[in-house]
Amino acid sequence: MSAPPVVLNTDGRPLPYLCRAAAYPLNEVRAIPLGAHDATSPRLALRWLRERTRHITDQLDAAYARPGLHWLTDEAEHERALAYLTGGTGYQLTLYDESTRYVLLAYPAGATP
Repeated sequence: MSAPPVVLNTDGRPLPYLCRAAAYPLNEVRAIPLGAHDATSPRLALRWLRERTRHITDQLDAAYARPGLHWLTDEAEHERALAYLTGGTGYQLTLYDESTRYVLLAYPAGATP
């Protein structure tokens, strides 16, 4: 397997992958930030997405947590996420409960989220 292409900034360091999580309550104007992280590789960005997904699903009722719990064990989907990130495209996971939409995303610096 070949190494993914690495985008360098002007001082020669790899640009980070930006990872963000937010809650969007229904009938609210603003999002509630749930975490942010800058990862140095697609794998580390995916690891952060998994951790935040686990944190969010731990707080949801079982029925609403099920899609996130499935995603946590879906290796094929994780490989797809890595392919997107490695190729320079962002990846987004959205979970819901009765009153809130939870959006988790990772994308290479310089890409549009």
